[in-house]
Amino acid sequence: MDATRKLRDLPSLTGARWWAAFAVFVLHALVFLPIYPFQKSDLFRTIHWFVPMQLGAAGVTFFFVLSGFVICWSFRPGSSILQFYKRRVLKIYPTHIVAAIVLIVAASVPLSRLVVWVPNLLLVHAWVPNWTTVGGLNVPSWSLCAELLFYFSFPLLAPLVSRIDGRYLWWAVGAIMAFLVVLHTSYYLFVEGPKGITNTFAPRLVEGDVSPDFTLHASPLWFAQDNIPVSPSYWLSYTFPLSRLPEFYLGVLAARIVAEGRWRVTRMTWPALALGAAFALTWVVPVNYKMSVLMLLPMTAVVATLASRDLHGVSGPIAREPMVWLGNISFAFYMIQFPMMVIVTRLFIGGHSYGFLGWLGWIALTFILSVIAADLIYRFVDLPIMSRFARRPPRSNDKDVERGPDVVGVAP
Repeated sequence: MDATRKLRDLPSLTGARWWAAFAVFVLHALVFLPIYPFQKSDLFRTIHWFVPMQLGAAGVTFFFVLSGFVICWSFRPGSSILQFYKRRVLKIYPTHIVAAIVLIVAASVPLSRLVVWVPNLLLVHAWVPNWTTVGGLNVPSWSLCAELLFYFSFPLLAPLVSRIDGRYLWWAVGAIMAFLVVLHTSYYLFVEGPKGITNTFAPRLVEGDVSPDFTLHASPLWFAQDNIPVSPSYWLSYTFPLSRLPEFYLGVLAARIVAEGRWRVTRMTWPALALGAAFALTWVVPVNYKMSVLMLLPMTAVVATLASRDLHGVSGPIAREPMVWLGNISFAFYMIQFPMMVIVTRLFIGGHSYGFLGWLGWIALTFILSVIAADLIYRFVDLPIMSRFARRPPRSNDKDVERGPDVVGVAP
């Protein structure tokens, strides 16, 4: 990581964040909006087969790799580690807390049950293999536990990454991938959990053809449960922060590879085809592999190619202003989408019956409300806080530096 390297904005990566966040929204809307009786129909099961859990997981993988790339790209060697941590905390926690408060009010969360909301609010809940804490409040926030680990580790490990000779960067990528394959294979072979290839992430349904008043993950019955066991292998391979840490460092290595001119690909054809092929293969592998490992290398190639396009002045729709705006609000969009689903369910869906068109209509309304709420959070929470409290101190050579995007990753 050369301190003299000129940093540049990477609008394509910012725009791409939106599509990853949108993929997460599509999966969550499919699973968490309790629209009966349509969710019990054969048509719904067919749609869910074409839009499986790994669609949302692909968004997670993209953001974890992207986080590593952008943090490495924008990091100033020699800068204050405490200042780095301060910026990361201010980027994550305010938006997270706003979304959590909205959900607490919308779902009438019992504040007397501290286990439901305190671990979630502190972003330590994904370290516990228990769905009462992992998914007890704002379900998508589990990925921020991993992001905090990424950010904490980076200033400590960055000197080691910088010492890797440029000629061996690809070997380092291969070593990480080999480690991940061995890790997830050990989870598959030796840890209790699903061994088949079936899509295990499906709506939890209750009896009747009338839509319930709450999505199950925000219902009084959900919050009242003492323990909701989760498959150990699923937790280890998907939500356990340490298992996801290598994905972040794939992004870090990709940033070095691009910065040193070792990745000059600017055409998206082959990276996109490789990602599409990897995604297709997720239908025929066990859950331990379909959630991240299979898509990691092509996802890393996509991130590197998008950055290379920006550096070489190759413009495209994803780098234009509307997409950059959507990319900027994507973190808030991700965090507020589930609370919006809870609100729409409680105010409009519960107690009624809907078919296919009603299902589409309520998804569309939830999407629109989530975008509006995300824009408000970005404008009136994120931007003011980052501008006032998280400004980088000026440096003597700042006039020669163009800042990269300040990105935080998100997940389902």
